[in-house]
Amino acid sequence: MTDAVTALPIDEGMLRFYKELSMHSPPESASWPLPEQRAAWDGVCRMFRAPRPERLMVEDLDVDGIHVRVYRPPGESPKPGVIYFHGGGWVVGSCETHDDICAELADQADCVVVMVDYRLAPENPHPAQLEDSLKVIDWMRSSGRALGIDPSHIVGAGDSAGGQMTVGLALALRDQGLPQLRGMVLIYPVLGADTETPSYIRNANAPCLTRDEMIFYLESFLGPRGGRNWTDPRAVPNIATNLSGLPPAFITVAAHDPLCDDGIIFHDKMKAAGRESILRAEPALAHSYMRARHVSAPSMAGFNAIVQATRHLAHEGCLPE
Repeated sequence: MTDAVTALPIDEGMLRFYKELSMHSPPESASWPLPEQRAAWDGVCRMFRAPRPERLMVEDLDVDGIHVRVYRPPGESPKPGVIYFHGGGWVVGSCETHDDICAELADQADCVVVMVDYRLAPENPHPAQLEDSLKVIDWMRSSGRALGIDPSHIVGAGDSAGGQMTVGLALALRDQGLPQLRGMVLIYPVLGADTETPSYIRNANAPCLTRDEMIFYLESFLGPRGGRNWTDPRAVPNIATNLSGLPPAFITVAAHDPLCDDGIIFHDKMKAAGRESILRAEPALAHSYMRARHVSAPSMAGFNAIVQATRHLAHEGCLPE
């Protein structure tokens, strides 16, 4: 396994942003009923989100009962597509929480981004999210040209839980003999279910995400420990023994994140399997750093790297050098 990421002191710009955000998202909200938690998180993220680039076209659509939000940059079409899965531990999050992130990604990577409002756990544990992602990718391929998407140039991307969904989708496409994604962009992803890794222990009480929160999210998504979901590689990609047929991956991890080792483990497994993978480590950042990109220089540098990787995979079919 790759050596542990050497952490710098956490970036003050990012820390100040999250302290301000947390003033509007009180700790006691974790004990609220889930519908109230979700509505509150949507509201807080809406309060702090950046304006969309004005030139984008944005519309909300229904795909067989699944809400999606489509972000289309101007210019010649068709353009490559990105199927994007938001983070939130599979439990919270929506098109509202990641609206500005997807808008800027679409604008700067010159891709049509389709954000998926997939069903949430614990009401809908795995494989509900995978079923939703398969429906949306099929719709993007069958109806993509009407949206300005080149259906043969679709990248999968997601942050945190969305990283797991991206790899789970790629594994399912491979196993079903369906056309593969052009690439995977995995942003501080959840890819394992081992909460005893060094980064989980080292960052058990880190800002933005704690070990206890991740244990709750994993149990909400996978169900009771010992159940079959815990041994399904599409739900827990780091237990996969066969990574053949997976597309190139760009993986970014943050040193002050319980999930840091998840991304490193997957990168090492990809390389050992002869698959293309680039790992970018952010030594001064924590989980969810993209949200602080406009107030933290390291966060913006990390976001720019995500944009460039997405652009390369979508337009060129390869990882950046």
